[in-house]
Amino acid sequence: MVMISRKLLPPTKSFYLFGPRGTGKSTWLRTTYPNAKWFNLLRNAELFRLMQDPELFRKEVEALPHGSWVVLDEIQRYPALLNEVHDLLSSSPKGKYNFVLTGSSARKLKRSGVNLMAGRAIQRKMFPFVSTEVDLSHSIESCLRFGTLPECYLNETEQEKIEFLESYLDTYLREEIKEEALVRKLEPFSRFLKVAALMNGQQANLANISREAAVSRPTVQGYFEVLVDTLIGYWLPALQNRAKIKESAHPKFYFFDPGVVRVLASKVREPLSDIERGLQLETLLLNEMRAYLSYQGKGGTLSFWRTPHGTEIDLIFEGATQPKECIGFEIKSSPRWRSEYSKTLKELLDQGAIKQGYGIYLGGSPLKDGRVSVLNVQSFLKNLWSGKIIS
Repeated sequence: MVMISRKLLPPTKSFYLFGPRGTGKSTWLRTTYPNAKWFNLLRNAELFRLMQDPELFRKEVEALPHGSWVVLDEIQRYPALLNEVHDLLSSSPKGKYNFVLTGSSARKLKRSGVNLMAGRAIQRKMFPFVSTEVDLSHSIESCLRFGTLPECYLNETEQEKIEFLESYLDTYLREEIKEEALVRKLEPFSRFLKVAALMNGQQANLANISREAAVSRPTVQGYFEVLVDTLIGYWLPALQNRAKIKESAHPKFYFFDPGVVRVLASKVREPLSDIERGLQLETLLLNEMRAYLSYQGKGGTLSFWRTPHGTEIDLIFEGATQPKECIGFEIKSSPRWRSEYSKTLKELLDQGAIKQGYGIYLGGSPLKDGRVSVLNVQSFLKNLWSGKIIS
């Protein structure tokens, strides 16, 4: 596979590295820390070896030279090792050992009650490919159809991409869900996944999802928790108390990759429809923004704004420092920007609810629509990563 430099910068001390399966955590670590002592807990033989004799882990680490890096890959498969890691860090001179603790699920870590070493290991996240790692701007249609998971993106043919995503779904259900016993029954969870994918990027109506998936509402809530804990999706909250009009408070749910959305919805073998394109573009750009904030170490929050009457802004960024930087983004999959697309952004700018407003579309040229700056996708991605949009 072609080696591509990732945007994530390596920390200088012990850290957690979280990210969904297939985002390239292990590849990045083997490139970044080629001499690290590696414990691959995804391999059953390695997992059982340590479970049968937990002292082996400590003995093997203590035999390493000063300053060694130790990788515990997929730590959620054996959370008890975190206690050993914490004790080694506490009882040893600073810098003697440095640990990387990777995981594609935080669920078992949360429920096991293990020591998460607050203050001794920072957290980092890995995302699918972003536009500063590969040139997404010249393959937007493919990214909307198949996403940007590294192995999928680097496959050359559509058939290879489809087969990868279908295999990814099977791996997620089999290894992450069934083998880790995260849900009691796989069949109703599979039905829920399809309904949730069809609702990607929309405000979640749990009652409707419950009815469509033929499972109870509490079960639906639990299933969404599984998706969040396994890093497959996340909630985008509604921004409140910013405008003079009452806002809607129900959050939206997004999956972490457009290709994963389509394979979960059983649409990956179909051409991209015009109805899909808008939400797929939102998903792609929202995850690009999440990656930017994480990789660049920016604070702040992301949300959306919507009134009960349907007026909406797709994305709001609110900075962490005072005075808070508040920026609105309206995303359209149209090749032509219409003035009505800027209406709500202009209203929020006039009210002082946001300080800047951007439109993003699939057209060819950046535009200016009153106080709203309209960027094509290529310009938006370039300006985002150069710090011209969120400083």
